[in-house]
Amino acid sequence: MKFGLSLGYWGSAKPADHAQLVALAEELAFDSVWTAEAYGSDALTPLAWLGASTSTVKLGTSIIQMSARTPVATAMAAMTMDHLSEGRFILGLGVSGPQVVEGWYGQPFPKPLARTREYITILRQAFARERVAFSGEFYQLPYEGGTGLGKSLRSTLHPQRPDIPIMLAAEGPKNVALAAELADGWLPLFYSPYNDQHYRDALAKGFAREGAHSTPDSFEIAAPVSVIVADDVETAADRLRPSLALYIGGMGAPGANFHYDAFVRMGFAAECEKIQELYLTGRKDEAAAAVPTSMAEQVALIGPKDKILSEFGAWDESLLTTMLVTPNEATMRLVAELG
Repeated sequence: MKFGLSLGYWGSAKPADHAQLVALAEELAFDSVWTAEAYGSDALTPLAWLGASTSTVKLGTSIIQMSARTPVATAMAAMTMDHLSEGRFILGLGVSGPQVVEGWYGQPFPKPLARTREYITILRQAFARERVAFSGEFYQLPYEGGTGLGKSLRSTLHPQRPDIPIMLAAEGPKNVALAAELADGWLPLFYSPYNDQHYRDALAKGFAREGAHSTPDSFEIAAPVSVIVADDVETAADRLRPSLALYIGGMGAPGANFHYDAFVRMGFAAECEKIQELYLTGRKDEAAAAVPTSMAEQVALIGPKDKILSEFGAWDESLLTTMLVTPNEATMRLVAELG
């Protein structure tokens, strides 16, 4: 098991301690550092700023939202980051959800899998420094229409690596299969080592497709795992419940919440329905209280240190190749000991 530092995205202001935590990650021989974006801070700028003071950790985005940038704009940023980091950049991509895609970026959300397939195809052309030419449902290069003066172009920048790794964020089985087929790795948001057969089946389908980019042996899987040490399990679970309630109840509309669906597949259908109903009617504290401790234990390491140590083996033997931990010095030092 490798370990990564998951910085996420900013809240209302720049976090004061991220530079120190990134330095600690490198000191503790963490494999990677990851940033994210929603509809505030972006993923690339903080990663470039913080990465400038590092020399060994990989620098990943978990995730860049595809609707925020055209494929070639993302390719330009990825190639630039890969040069600046001397080959340490990992491009983590995701479609986000309809509320953000259509509400924040003003882009259409339907057919996200087909859109992802076109997006990654164009990325790989740019990384290989080919003349980028594509005629698809969502992207046309050169643009079909307009002045008619557009021409197929090749990047003026010679890539540091023509095969910059692409990791795809996915929760639904079709998107997980797509990650196995097209990408170098998968970024699940909520993963349980105790209930992952549906993920194994989806990955197997992707690997079996004709022309699949990766094999199970070369495929990377990196997931955030909350590690919360407390004298008792309930106290630790209480710290996680509000976040789980937010994702299950509030991060998406009814019928279009991929996080909700992920926990339903783990066997928590009734609990998810109750959490979402409470959250969407403004009863957020009640929604958090409705998150069962068993749900938190499925996706996190919580409780006394001895309990965490005893449960780590299940994660170490799981599909994960990298465990992404939250930016907390005590947590980082604990998982470094586990490794």
